[in-house]
Amino acid sequence: MKTFNVPVIYRSPLISAIKQQRKQQDRMKKDFTPTLLDFGPIRIQLARHFGFCYGVENAIEIAFRTVEENEGKRIFLLSEMIHNPQVNNDLLSRGVQFLMDTSGRQQIPWETLTADDIVIIPAFGTTLEIEAKLEAIGITPLQYNTTCPFVERVWNKAEQIAGKDYTVIVHGKPKHEETRATFSHSRHHTPTVVVKDMDQTHRLAAYILGTAPAEQFYEEFKGQYSEGFDVHQHLQRVGVVNQTTMLASETQAIADYIRQAIQQRYQLADEQVPERFADTRDTLCYATNDNQTAVTGMLEVPADLAIVVGGYNSSNTSHLVELCEEKLPTYFISSEEKLLSASELLHWDFHHHQELHSLQFLPAKEPVTILLTSGASCPDAIVEGVIRKLLSFYGLAHKVDEAVALFN
Repeated sequence: MKTFNVPVIYRSPLISAIKQQRKQQDRMKKDFTPTLLDFGPIRIQLARHFGFCYGVENAIEIAFRTVEENEGKRIFLLSEMIHNPQVNNDLLSRGVQFLMDTSGRQQIPWETLTADDIVIIPAFGTTLEIEAKLEAIGITPLQYNTTCPFVERVWNKAEQIAGKDYTVIVHGKPKHEETRATFSHSRHHTPTVVVKDMDQTHRLAAYILGTAPAEQFYEEFKGQYSEGFDVHQHLQRVGVVNQTTMLASETQAIADYIRQAIQQRYQLADEQVPERFADTRDTLCYATNDNQTAVTGMLEVPADLAIVVGGYNSSNTSHLVELCEEKLPTYFISSEEKLLSASELLHWDFHHHQELHSLQFLPAKEPVTILLTSGASCPDAIVEGVIRKLLSFYGLAHKVDEAVALFN
């Protein structure tokens, strides 16, 4: 796989050494057991896969190279390039400006842009409507394009099944930048509707089955369906794609549920199902799959708590938290700065969108075993920072440098 020129400030000697050793030992990626870092009174079980993915590294390389090669020019990002505060702040410190926030609210008016300005498309991609706005200004929209190839693969899949007259159902968070982009690209080719979770899937299935009055659909799914969507006509042949960072098991369950509804509605034998339900297979990216599977493997190891590191608005990170929360106390932090002391920390409750202040998160026992992972947009340097901070509570921060030698 291609390697990228990512700023060294995001790298970690320890994490790089561990990942390289695990890769050499398991080139086929069949071993999802965690890596044990045994420091005596504290033991850290590090997930097999975590951190920067292909799409994130690609985006970082393009964005930083764009800044370096265009000194003196005004450079804008449509919104956050990835959902990691450190990376976005580094770009802001280099003079890059955000045109919109992550919800799509305008920060800088379009009319202030000129054809001489540079606009970087973030890793999530963007809508066809925004591409048209940029072209109207005289800016080539895809000249500085960091859209993840796996996001583009979803767009291609939607276009492919649209060509066979299927309606596209997108499993994603309706307000997320990637889902907005996928919805825009898909609805250009075929009727499209977004479902955010299994509850909405149950409701959509009721319209497929004809057990819910069609007129309710338009209010219930307001803002989540394409213009001209006809409940009676456009739910007869469907295919499911997704926001690439969703929980894999949920996407599969949603596709299975829709498939069953279609089969029931039209009384289809198994071999007839493809006539009305497209084979989209899995449109999650490889990193989302690997990271979620690695968490599942990590959770098989006995532990006292889990720490998940990443941006608080990161979808893929929140799903790792979700998996961990099912098994043991889990703390979602954005960096080592959230670890205030051995007895207190600040952490994010993504269910209620609030930062919590918790006490006694480390149990009074030895050894303490901690499961540790991070999202696909989190630099390895931050994960190492978390390890160092945890070790400092035991007077063992110097052991990190010794650990590097063990894996080299």
